[in-house]
Amino acid sequence: MTEKQQNGLTYAQAGVDIDAGNAMVDQIKPLVRSTRRPGADAEIGGFGGLFDLKAAGFKDPILVAANDGVGTKVKIAIDTEHHDTIGIDLVAMCVNDIIVQGAEPLFFLDYFATGKLSPEVGVAIVKGIADGCRLAGCALIGGETAEMPGLYARGDYDLAGFAVGAAERGTLLPKAVKAGDVLIGLPSSGVHSNGFSLVRRIVEMSGLAWGAPAPFASDRSLAKALLEPTRIYVKSLLKVLKGGDGINALCHITGGGFPDNIPRVLPDGIGVRLDLDAIPVPPIFGWLAKTGGVAEAEMLRTFNCGIGMIVVADAARADAVMQRLIQAGESPVRIGETIAHDGGEPVKTAGSLKF
Repeated sequence: MTEKQQNGLTYAQAGVDIDAGNAMVDQIKPLVRSTRRPGADAEIGGFGGLFDLKAAGFKDPILVAANDGVGTKVKIAIDTEHHDTIGIDLVAMCVNDIIVQGAEPLFFLDYFATGKLSPEVGVAIVKGIADGCRLAGCALIGGETAEMPGLYARGDYDLAGFAVGAAERGTLLPKAVKAGDVLIGLPSSGVHSNGFSLVRRIVEMSGLAWGAPAPFASDRSLAKALLEPTRIYVKSLLKVLKGGDGINALCHITGGGFPDNIPRVLPDGIGVRLDLDAIPVPPIFGWLAKTGGVAEAEMLRTFNCGIGMIVVADAARADAVMQRLIQAGESPVRIGETIAHDGGEPVKTAGSLKF
């Protein structure tokens, strides 16, 4: 054996470029700083992110945590090289789950895993994450970039997000949901981040290219229309929650659609009756249903069908809640009511979706 190994392997030769990772961190620091808020200085580089609950104004807080990803929607972003909005989806899927508990999202961390790190792609993704954090009013206080050759194909990546929020003790939702409460729907921005394995199969069946004009939105390409980011409901709902009482529950319509998500906020003995005729269904869902031959029941269980968030309001205060929602910039629609439930499916429907 020679005194020095002349041809020893390096980590870079094995496919992991530490220098590229460091370069990306330097580029994203201004994006991270743009998410500063009371309680967090939004600096990265340490081993852990810090948050000061007292500086954020909380006296007796309960912490609420959520984590999620964006599913196979990332595959459309990868295949079309549109990476700048997928980070908004990542934040939205986490913070929307926190606001439904009546909590304010405070900080966010991301996990970005890829086969071969492209700093340009990584920066575009983090830009979207920072945009989402600003929309939600939370600080981006840390994250992890993992370069894993052999596990992910070159160019492929996946994302996971982690958010923490807080609410003062005694203010958490849901509370006291009872028969006769009013269901108020808040519009989605599109498909959001669920059902994209089915979406991609339908696009394949249609024979359309990602760059072709979207049949349901001819001013945009099919890819851009489908990549429309998930709406973040945090700021409007925080205003409404702080503006008065009357809200008994909030429900984020994500994977599982209406029949799987609504029961999560219902107590025993309570179900809902959805008025499908009242739901304003955006054209994108009609195209998906017709092109894929997707039955109404499958649409309701896979997609949000135009309603991304449901507010469950006390009947006596429903009009006031509707007014506060409008003042907060929402376009609320009454889509049903809670009912007594004595067995069977807790989510019953009347009417039909208008595609």
